[in-house]
Amino acid sequence: MEINQEFVNELALVLPKEQFYINEPMRKHTTFNIGGPADYLIFPADIPQLTEIIKLLNKHDIPFTILGNGSNVLVLDKGIRGAVIKFHAPMSYKSCEGNRIVAGAGAYLKHISQFAADNGLTGMEFACGIPGSLGGAVFMNAGAYDGEMKNVVKEVKTVTATGKILTYSAEECSFGYRHSVFQANGQAIAEITLELSPGNKAEIAAKMEDYTKRRESKQPLELPSAGSTFKRPEGYYAGTLIDNTGLKGLKIGGAQISTKHAGFVVNSGNATAQDVLDLIKEVQDRVYKEKGVRLYPEVRIIGEQ
Repeated sequence: MEINQEFVNELALVLPKEQFYINEPMRKHTTFNIGGPADYLIFPADIPQLTEIIKLLNKHDIPFTILGNGSNVLVLDKGIRGAVIKFHAPMSYKSCEGNRIVAGAGAYLKHISQFAADNGLTGMEFACGIPGSLGGAVFMNAGAYDGEMKNVVKEVKTVTATGKILTYSAEECSFGYRHSVFQANGQAIAEITLELSPGNKAEIAAKMEDYTKRRESKQPLELPSAGSTFKRPEGYYAGTLIDNTGLKGLKIGGAQISTKHAGFVVNSGNATAQDVLDLIKEVQDRVYKEKGVRLYPEVRIIGEQ
Protein backbone atom coordinates (compact mmCIF):
# COMPACT_ATOMS: atom_id res chain seq x y z
CA MET A 1 0.00 0.00 0.00
CA GLU A 2 1.20 3.47 -0.90
CA ILE A 3 0.35 5.97 1.83
CA ASN A 4 -1.40 9.12 0.67
CA GLN A 5 0.59 11.53 2.83
CA GLU A 6 -1.52 14.53 1.86
CA PHE A 7 -4.63 12.71 3.10
CA VAL A 8 -2.86 11.69 6.34
CA ASN A 9 -1.75 15.29 6.95
CA GLU A 10 -5.27 16.64 6.39
CA LEU A 11 -6.79 13.90 8.56
CA ALA A 12 -4.43 14.89 11.37
CA LEU A 13 -6.03 18.36 11.34
CA VAL A 14 -9.47 16.79 11.95
CA LEU A 15 -8.58 13.96 14.37
CA PRO A 16 -6.09 13.44 17.19
CA LYS A 17 -3.42 10.85 16.28
CA GLU A 18 -4.84 8.20 18.63
CA GLN A 19 -8.03 8.10 16.52
CA PHE A 20 -6.45 6.82 13.30
CA TYR A 21 -3.97 4.13 12.28
CA ILE A 22 -2.12 3.30 9.06
CA ASN A 23 -1.75 -0.27 7.74
CA GLU A 24 -3.44 -1.63 10.86
CA PRO A 25 -4.07 -5.41 11.24
CA MET A 26 -7.82 -5.92 11.51
CA ARG A 27 -7.37 -9.06 13.62
CA LYS A 28 -6.80 -6.62 16.50
CA HIS A 29 -10.19 -5.03 15.88
CA THR A 30 -12.57 -7.97 15.29
CA THR A 31 -13.96 -10.46 17.79
CA PHE A 32 -12.82 -13.30 15.48
CA ASN A 33 -9.18 -12.12 15.92
CA ILE A 34 -8.80 -12.65 12.17
CA GLY A 35 -8.06 -10.29 9.30
CA GLY A 36 -5.36 -8.62 7.24
CA PRO A 37 -4.49 -4.90 7.40
CA ALA A 38 -6.71 -1.93 6.62
CA ASP A 39 -4.88 0.81 4.72
CA TYR A 40 -6.37 3.36 7.13
CA LEU A 41 -8.37 2.67 10.29
CA ILE A 42 -10.30 5.67 11.59
CA PHE A 43 -12.32 6.15 14.80
CA PRO A 44 -14.67 9.18 14.65
CA ALA A 45 -15.89 10.65 17.95
CA ASP A 46 -19.01 12.48 16.76
CA ILE A 47 -21.10 13.33 13.70
CA PRO A 48 -19.15 16.51 12.75
CA GLN A 49 -15.89 14.50 12.78
CA LEU A 50 -17.50 11.72 10.76
CA THR A 51 -18.73 14.23 8.18
CA GLU A 52 -15.26 15.77 7.83
CA ILE A 53 -13.64 12.33 7.52
CA ILE A 54 -16.02 11.27 4.73
CA LYS A 55 -15.49 14.56 2.86
CA LEU A 56 -11.71 14.05 3.06
CA LEU A 57 -11.98 10.47 1.82
CA ASN A 58 -14.06 11.69 -1.13
CA LYS A 59 -11.62 14.47 -1.88
CA HIS A 60 -8.75 11.96 -2.13
CA ASP A 61 -10.88 9.31 -3.87
CA ILE A 62 -10.30 6.77 -1.07
CA PRO A 63 -12.99 4.07 -0.73
CA PHE A 64 -14.24 3.33 2.78
CA THR A 65 -15.89 0.52 4.73
CA ILE A 66 -18.09 1.08 7.79
CA LEU A 67 -17.59 -1.21 10.77
CA GLY A 68 -19.22 -1.44 14.19
CA ASN A 69 -17.57 -3.39 16.99
CA GLY A 70 -16.25 -5.97 14.51
CA SER A 71 -18.29 -8.68 16.21
CA ASN A 72 -20.25 -10.01 13.23
CA VAL A 73 -17.56 -9.84 10.53
CA LEU A 74 -14.88 -11.94 8.92
CA VAL A 75 -12.13 -9.73 7.47
CA LEU A 76 -10.30 -11.58 4.71
CA ASP A 77 -6.58 -12.35 4.84
CA LYS A 78 -5.35 -9.61 2.50
CA GLY A 79 -7.22 -7.00 4.53
CA ILE A 80 -9.24 -4.01 3.41
CA ARG A 81 -8.17 -1.48 0.81
CA GLY A 82 -8.94 2.14 1.49
CA ALA A 83 -10.23 3.25 4.87
CA VAL A 84 -12.21 1.49 7.58
CA ILE A 85 -14.36 3.83 9.66
CA LYS A 86 -14.92 2.01 12.94
CA PHE A 87 -17.48 3.08 15.51
CA HIS A 88 -16.08 2.27 18.92
CA ALA A 89 -15.42 3.92 22.29
CA PRO A 90 -14.94 7.50 21.01
CA MET A 91 -18.49 7.50 19.64
CA SER A 92 -20.31 5.77 22.49
CA TYR A 93 -22.16 8.71 24.06
CA LYS A 94 -25.68 8.15 25.37
CA SER A 95 -28.45 10.14 27.04
CA CYS A 96 -31.95 9.45 28.29
CA GLU A 97 -35.01 11.65 28.12
CA GLY A 98 -38.34 10.16 29.16
CA ASN A 99 -38.79 6.84 27.37
CA ARG A 100 -36.15 7.61 24.76
CA ILE A 101 -32.42 6.93 24.64
CA VAL A 102 -30.20 8.75 22.14
CA ALA A 103 -26.80 7.14 21.60
CA GLY A 104 -23.79 7.16 19.32
CA ALA A 105 -23.34 4.24 16.94
CA GLY A 106 -20.22 3.08 18.80
CA ALA A 107 -21.98 2.41 22.11
CA TYR A 108 -21.86 -1.27 23.14
CA LEU A 109 -25.24 -2.98 23.11
CA LYS A 110 -24.68 -4.40 26.59
CA HIS A 111 -23.98 -0.88 27.91
CA ILE A 112 -27.16 0.44 26.28
CA SER A 113 -29.14 -2.45 27.81
CA GLN A 114 -27.73 -1.65 31.24
CA PHE A 115 -28.30 2.10 30.74
CA ALA A 116 -31.94 1.40 29.88
CA ALA A 117 -32.28 -0.82 32.96
CA ASP A 118 -30.71 1.85 35.19
CA ASN A 119 -33.31 4.31 33.89
CA GLY A 120 -36.19 1.89 34.52
CA LEU A 121 -36.85 1.31 30.81
CA THR A 122 -37.77 -2.08 29.36
CA GLY A 123 -37.34 -3.34 25.78
CA MET A 124 -33.55 -3.69 25.48
CA GLU A 125 -33.11 -6.72 27.74
CA PHE A 126 -32.77 -9.07 24.74
CA ALA A 127 -29.56 -7.30 23.67
CA CYS A 128 -27.68 -7.55 26.98
CA GLY A 129 -25.50 -10.41 25.71
CA ILE A 130 -25.05 -9.47 22.05
CA PRO A 131 -21.35 -8.55 21.67
CA GLY A 132 -21.79 -5.71 19.21
CA SER A 133 -22.16 -1.96 18.86
CA LEU A 134 -25.51 -0.22 18.61
CA GLY A 135 -24.80 0.90 15.02
CA GLY A 136 -23.86 -2.62 13.98
CA ALA A 137 -26.99 -3.98 15.65
CA VAL A 138 -29.17 -1.57 13.65
CA PHE A 139 -27.28 -2.42 10.44
CA MET A 140 -27.95 -6.16 10.95
CA ASN A 141 -31.29 -5.78 12.78
CA ALA A 142 -29.70 -7.88 15.52
CA GLY A 143 -31.94 -9.96 17.72
CA ALA A 144 -32.08 -12.59 20.47
CA TYR A 145 -34.66 -14.15 22.80
CA ASP A 146 -37.61 -12.99 20.64
CA GLY A 147 -36.39 -9.37 20.63
CA GLU A 148 -35.10 -7.39 17.64
CA MET A 149 -33.72 -3.91 17.08
CA LYS A 150 -36.65 -3.08 14.81
CA ASN A 151 -38.93 -3.22 17.87
CA VAL A 152 -37.06 -0.45 19.71
CA VAL A 153 -35.59 1.84 17.03
CA LYS A 154 -37.41 5.15 16.68
CA GLU A 155 -34.99 7.05 14.46
CA VAL A 156 -31.57 6.63 12.82
CA LYS A 157 -29.25 9.45 11.84
CA THR A 158 -26.77 8.68 9.05
CA VAL A 159 -24.02 10.39 7.09
CA THR A 160 -24.06 9.75 3.33
CA ALA A 161 -21.06 9.03 1.12
CA THR A 162 -20.96 12.74 0.26
CA GLY A 163 -21.03 13.90 3.89
CA LYS A 164 -24.73 14.80 4.07
CA ILE A 165 -26.63 14.09 7.32
CA LEU A 166 -29.96 12.26 6.92
CA THR A 167 -32.58 11.02 9.38
CA TYR A 168 -34.56 7.79 8.92
CA SER A 169 -37.77 6.87 10.71
CA ALA A 170 -38.10 3.25 11.85
CA GLU A 171 -40.39 2.54 8.87
CA GLU A 172 -37.78 3.88 6.44
CA CYS A 173 -35.14 1.48 7.82
CA SER A 174 -36.80 -1.47 5.98
CA PHE A 175 -36.00 -3.87 8.81
CA GLY A 176 -36.24 -7.60 8.07
CA TYR A 177 -34.54 -10.74 9.35
CA ARG A 178 -30.89 -9.67 9.85
CA HIS A 179 -31.53 -6.92 7.31
CA SER A 180 -31.86 -3.14 7.07
CA VAL A 181 -31.81 -0.56 4.28
CA PHE A 182 -28.28 0.44 5.40
CA GLN A 183 -26.81 -2.77 3.99
CA ALA A 184 -27.51 -1.45 0.50
CA ASN A 185 -27.34 2.35 0.69
CA GLY A 186 -23.70 2.72 1.83
CA GLN A 187 -24.54 5.30 4.51
CA ALA A 188 -22.80 5.43 7.87
CA ILE A 189 -25.13 4.91 10.82
CA ALA A 190 -24.07 7.63 13.25
CA GLU A 191 -26.71 8.09 15.94
CA ILE A 192 -29.74 6.10 17.06
CA THR A 193 -32.86 7.06 18.99
CA LEU A 194 -34.51 4.17 20.83
CA GLU A 195 -38.08 4.27 22.13
CA LEU A 196 -38.63 2.02 25.14
CA SER A 197 -41.31 1.55 27.81
CA PRO A 198 -41.32 2.21 31.57
CA GLY A 199 -40.70 -1.02 33.49
CA ASN A 200 -40.00 -2.50 36.86
CA LYS A 201 -36.27 -2.32 37.60
CA ALA A 202 -36.20 -5.61 39.50
CA GLU A 203 -38.04 -7.44 36.71
CA ILE A 204 -35.73 -5.94 34.06
CA ALA A 205 -32.64 -6.97 36.05
CA ALA A 206 -34.00 -10.51 36.55
CA LYS A 207 -34.68 -10.90 32.83
CA MET A 208 -31.17 -9.69 31.91
CA GLU A 209 -29.61 -12.05 34.44
CA ASP A 210 -31.62 -14.96 33.00
CA TYR A 211 -30.57 -14.15 29.42
CA THR A 212 -26.92 -13.79 30.46
CA LYS A 213 -26.91 -17.18 32.22
CA ARG A 214 -28.56 -18.86 29.24
CA ARG A 215 -26.04 -17.35 26.85
CA GLU A 216 -23.04 -18.28 29.00
CA SER A 217 -24.24 -21.88 29.37
CA LYS A 218 -24.88 -22.43 25.66
CA GLN A 219 -22.46 -20.27 23.67
CA PRO A 220 -18.68 -20.70 23.20
CA LEU A 221 -17.67 -17.40 24.77
CA GLU A 222 -14.23 -18.72 25.76
CA LEU A 223 -12.95 -18.69 22.15
CA PRO A 224 -12.88 -15.89 19.52
CA SER A 225 -15.82 -16.00 17.11
CA ALA A 226 -18.13 -13.74 15.11
CA GLY A 227 -21.25 -14.96 16.90
CA SER A 228 -23.74 -17.18 15.06
CA THR A 229 -22.10 -18.12 11.77
CA PHE A 230 -25.22 -19.05 9.81
CA LYS A 231 -28.63 -17.47 9.35
CA ARG A 232 -31.51 -19.49 10.73
CA PRO A 233 -33.06 -21.47 7.85
CA GLU A 234 -36.86 -21.37 7.78
CA GLY A 235 -38.29 -24.14 9.91
CA TYR A 236 -34.91 -25.21 11.32
CA TYR A 237 -32.06 -24.22 13.62
CA ALA A 238 -28.65 -24.05 11.92
CA GLY A 239 -26.80 -25.39 14.97
CA THR A 240 -29.11 -28.40 15.27
CA LEU A 241 -28.76 -29.22 11.56
CA ILE A 242 -24.96 -29.04 11.78
CA ASP A 243 -24.90 -31.12 14.98
CA ASN A 244 -27.22 -33.76 13.49
CA THR A 245 -24.97 -33.98 10.44
CA GLY A 246 -22.15 -35.00 12.79
CA LEU A 247 -20.05 -31.88 12.21
CA LYS A 248 -19.67 -30.59 15.77
CA GLY A 249 -15.92 -30.19 16.42
CA LEU A 250 -14.99 -30.37 12.70
CA LYS A 251 -11.75 -28.47 12.13
CA ILE A 252 -10.00 -26.93 9.12
CA GLY A 253 -6.73 -25.24 10.02
CA GLY A 254 -7.40 -23.09 13.08
CA ALA A 255 -11.16 -22.79 12.37
CA GLN A 256 -13.48 -25.17 14.17
CA ILE A 257 -17.17 -25.88 14.59
CA SER A 258 -17.65 -25.22 18.29
CA THR A 259 -17.95 -28.33 20.44
CA LYS A 260 -20.29 -26.33 22.70
CA HIS A 261 -22.69 -24.94 20.05
CA ALA A 262 -22.54 -26.18 16.46
CA GLY A 263 -23.96 -22.90 15.13
CA PHE A 264 -20.65 -21.16 15.89
CA VAL A 265 -17.36 -21.30 14.00
CA VAL A 266 -14.59 -20.45 16.48
CA ASN A 267 -10.95 -19.47 16.12
CA SER A 268 -9.27 -22.33 17.98
CA GLY A 269 -5.84 -20.73 17.46
CA ASN A 270 -4.26 -18.75 14.60
CA ALA A 271 -7.14 -19.37 12.19
CA THR A 272 -6.97 -17.58 8.86
CA ALA A 273 -10.01 -16.18 7.07
CA GLN A 274 -9.44 -18.85 4.42
CA ASP A 275 -9.72 -21.56 7.10
CA VAL A 276 -13.10 -20.12 8.10
CA LEU A 277 -14.32 -19.86 4.49
CA ASP A 278 -13.26 -23.45 3.78
CA LEU A 279 -15.04 -24.67 6.92
CA ILE A 280 -18.22 -22.72 6.08
CA LYS A 281 -18.27 -24.28 2.59
CA GLU A 282 -17.68 -27.78 3.96
CA VAL A 283 -20.58 -27.35 6.40
CA GLN A 284 -22.87 -25.94 3.70
CA ASP A 285 -22.09 -28.81 1.32
CA ARG A 286 -22.51 -31.59 3.87
CA VAL A 287 -25.69 -30.21 5.47
CA TYR A 288 -27.27 -29.76 2.02
CA LYS A 289 -26.20 -33.26 0.94
CA GLU A 290 -27.54 -34.95 4.07
CA LYS A 291 -30.47 -32.73 5.10
CA GLY A 292 -31.43 -30.95 1.87
CA VAL A 293 -31.26 -27.55 3.59
CA ARG A 294 -29.11 -24.66 2.34
CA LEU A 295 -27.25 -22.65 4.98
CA TYR A 296 -26.21 -19.06 4.36
CA PRO A 297 -23.63 -17.12 6.38
CA GLU A 298 -24.92 -14.58 8.87
CA VAL A 299 -21.39 -13.27 9.37
CA ARG A 300 -20.49 -10.34 7.10
CA ILE A 301 -17.47 -11.16 4.91
CA ILE A 302 -15.37 -8.15 3.87
CA GLY A 303 -11.97 -7.37 2.38
CA GLU A 304 -9.61 -8.96 -0.14
CA GLN A 305 -9.10 -12.73 -0.32
